[in-house]
Amino acid sequence: MSKLVSNKDNLQILHEDNHIIVVNKRVGDIVQGDKTGDKPLSDVVKEYIKEKYNKPGEVFLGVVHRLDRPTTGIVVFARTSKALTRLNEMFSQRETQKTYWAVVKNKPPKTENNLVHFLKRNEKNNTSKAHLKEVPESKKASLDYKIIKTLDNYFVLEINLHTGRHHQIRAQLLAIGCPIKGDLKYGFDRSNPDGGIHLHARQLVFTHPVSKENLVITAPTPKDAIWNAM
Repeated sequence: MSKLVSNKDNLQILHEDNHIIVVNKRVGDIVQGDKTGDKPLSDVVKEYIKEKYNKPGEVFLGVVHRLDRPTTGIVVFARTSKALTRLNEMFSQRETQKTYWAVVKNKPPKTENNLVHFLKRNEKNNTSKAHLKEVPESKKASLDYKIIKTLDNYFVLEINLHTGRHHQIRAQLLAIGCPIKGDLKYGFDRSNPDGGIHLHARQLVFTHPVSKENLVITAPTPKDAIWNAM
């Protein structure tokens, strides 16, 4: 994976107000700092806010949720502590509607289906395995998928999450024989040139934590031949 080269000049802002900021994460961006030491997206957004609004001192920015590093799409940050508290509650209570797009090589067994597995996380290699029956230390995972487009060599799935487990979509799609394009960790045969995978957080529907407005945020897909075919 290449080093993060994000900067505030190429941030794609999807929504911005006094309490929240929503960005379209690129392949390779890490949402929050980790052991790699690479500059996280949260720092880039802080720099953007500091410069745009000429803010002195430290800028407050709360990380509400994360996306895997090779994944793209919608990430929400809180700009106030009030918004952070309410968003944390919303996300933990599953009061949001998350829609993802995934590109897979193999056609799923059914055109659309509900998948229920029990995911067990392996901390050593940072993966999760999907089991059909409950096993010790596993957590129930549920999602709906449907095929929304058939390309020359791939199928595009639209996925609605009902739970938010570690690597849930990646593990559950592998379990039905449909690893995501580029996802070596979960069964695909080769990596993408940019080190990413074709999994995109496409849409998020939620209630604004302060104004109570119903927000529908949609993130454009990355620019490559397969996504462009959408």
